[in-house]
Amino acid sequence: MRPLKILFVILLALIVSFCADTGSADKTSGNAPQKLLETMAAFNEAFQQGNVVALDSLTTEQYWHTNGNSKAIGKKDWFSYLDKRAKEITSGNLEVIDYEMTEREIKVYGDMAIVTGKIEVTQKASGEIQKNAYRVTNIWIHLDGSWKRAGFHDGKIE
Repeated sequence: MRPLKILFVILLALIVSFCADTGSADKTSGNAPQKLLETMAAFNEAFQQGNVVALDSLTTEQYWHTNGNSKAIGKKDWFSYLDKRAKEITSGNLEVIDYEMTEREIKVYGDMAIVTGKIEVTQKASGEIQKNAYRVTNIWIHLDGSWKRAGFHDGKIE
């Protein structure tokens, strides 16, 4: 009877460890890979500045982008928008005064991470200051030694 009991305990331990949540969530992102945090900061800075070249290097080829007010679009369509936005920034018609991600939470699953947070944007467009806030979800994939954003969704906070 004793060997059967030991086998049962081992089997139970294996099942529990296999089914346990292998991700890590930490509001301060202390358990997130440092490289992911650095890449997210670079991505947000590139978006604020309208740096399309940097954004291209930080997204997957199969990138999927969804805004709360439109259907999902692929990388090509999103970059068409980014090109227009970059021209607005360069011409001075659009100034992104502040772009900040707060309330960030990260769950890492091996070579994938889900990041949620709140984006607060202050910008000046056509001489008018606009402030907006969005709840966001980002999907990041670790490919060939670097993190790339693979998906995005936001919803405007009223």
